[in-house]
Amino acid sequence: MRITVLAGGVGAARFLRGLRAAARDAEITVIGNTGDDITLSGMRVCPDLDTVMYTLGGGVSEEQGWGRAAESFTVQQELAAYGAGTDWFALGDKDFATHIVRTRMLTAGSPLSAVTETLCRRWQPGVRLLPMSDDPVETHVLIEENGSRRSIHFQEWWVRLHAAVPALEITPTGAAAATPAPGVLDAISTADFVLFPPSNPVVSIGPILAVPGISEAVRAKTVVGISPIIGGAPVRGMADACLAAIGVQTSAAAVAAHYGSELLDGWLVDEQDKAAVDDPELADIAVRAVPLYMRDLPSTAEIARAALDLAAELRA
Repeated sequence: MRITVLAGGVGAARFLRGLRAAARDAEITVIGNTGDDITLSGMRVCPDLDTVMYTLGGGVSEEQGWGRAAESFTVQQELAAYGAGTDWFALGDKDFATHIVRTRMLTAGSPLSAVTETLCRRWQPGVRLLPMSDDPVETHVLIEENGSRRSIHFQEWWVRLHAAVPALEITPTGAAAATPAPGVLDAISTADFVLFPPSNPVVSIGPILAVPGISEAVRAKTVVGISPIIGGAPVRGMADACLAAIGVQTSAAAVAAHYGSELLDGWLVDEQDKAAVDDPELADIAVRAVPLYMRDLPSTAEIARAALDLAAELRA
C-alpha cells in the first residue's frame, strides 16, 4: 500500500505516528509544508519538516510537540547578551545544529529536498519526507496596528503576537511561482490514498495546495481528511484565527466545505460533530464520525485505521 500525506507540524506529526503503527507495511510519503520556513540568526529554519522528522525519529520534546527533547538554550542566551537573535522564537542548542547543517548545505547549492533527505538519514523517520517545493515559500499575514497595515511573517504573527491581532489576509508568498519538489507529484500520482491529517487547513495544508500542480494531482486521487476542529474549537493552536481570516467558520463541517468535494472524498469528524454526517453542504463527501482525540499511540492508530478504512471503501 502506498499512502501520501500532506502535512503541517505537530498535529500531522502525531497523526503520522499513528498511521505508521496502523499501516506497518505501507510505503508512506509525507509532503511537508514549507510556508512556515523562516531565517533566524542567519539560519534557515523549517519548523514543520523538523517537527515531523523529530517526532517520527524519537527526538521531539513530547511536552511541547516541537523542538528537541532535553533541550538547552545556551546559544540563544549568548545571542541575547550580544543584543542579537530573536527573543520571541526559541531555538535550542540541539536544534541549532540542524539549522546549521541545513543552512550550510543550502548555501553550498543543495536543494531543500536533498538537504531534508540528508537530515532524515540521521533520524530514520520511517517515512519518506519531502518538502512541498525546493523554491522559497513563506506565509505572510497582513495585519493592522495603530491605524496602519503591514505584512509580517506568519511566525511573528503566530509566535510573537499569538494570533491576537486579527489577520486581514494570509498569503503563501512565493507559492504561485514555485514548482513541486522532486518526487512530490509522483508520490501523489502513485499513491493508493492521499490523506489530510488534522493540520491547520489555512497555513499548513493550504500552502502545499497553493503550489501549482499539487492540488490538480490530489484531485485525481481518493482523498480522506481528518478534521482539526472538534466541537467548534481547534484541537491545538489558533486555527480559528486563521479560518476567520478567510471567512470560514470554526467547525468540522465548514472546514470540509472549504476543501470541497473536488478535493475531499471522505472526511472524519469527532463524535461531538456527528451532525456533519448529514450536513447537506457535504452531500458529496462521505463523512464519518469517530473519536478523534489523539490521546496516545493506540487511540491515534485507531484514527488512522478509520481513515484508511474509509479510503479503501471509497476507492472500491
